[in-house]
Amino acid sequence: MDRNHLERCMETQPTTASDAESPFVSLEAEIPEVLYQGMKAFIGSNPAWDQYQVMSSALAQFLFQNGCSERAVMERYLDDLFSRSQA
Repeated sequence: MDRNHLERCMETQPTTASDAESPFVSLEAEIPEVLYQGMKAFIGSNPAWDQYQVMSSALAQFLFQNGCSERAVMERYLDDLFSRSQA
């Protein structure tokens, strides 16, 4: 299986669009049931979050912590880190 099968954005302009302006991609993934149960419990006790925000935030955190230098990813990671911790 090709590990780099995802398409990379070809735009050379810096991305500064907000989440409302950003295009969205539908993603389907199989995850271990224990992660699903943990996410379900977290969402149940944190009404400011939904499954889409949890998955998007987790992906941004993973990419940021593993060296992704795209500005939009860093902005999403930092926004979730500081704005959601107060909710």
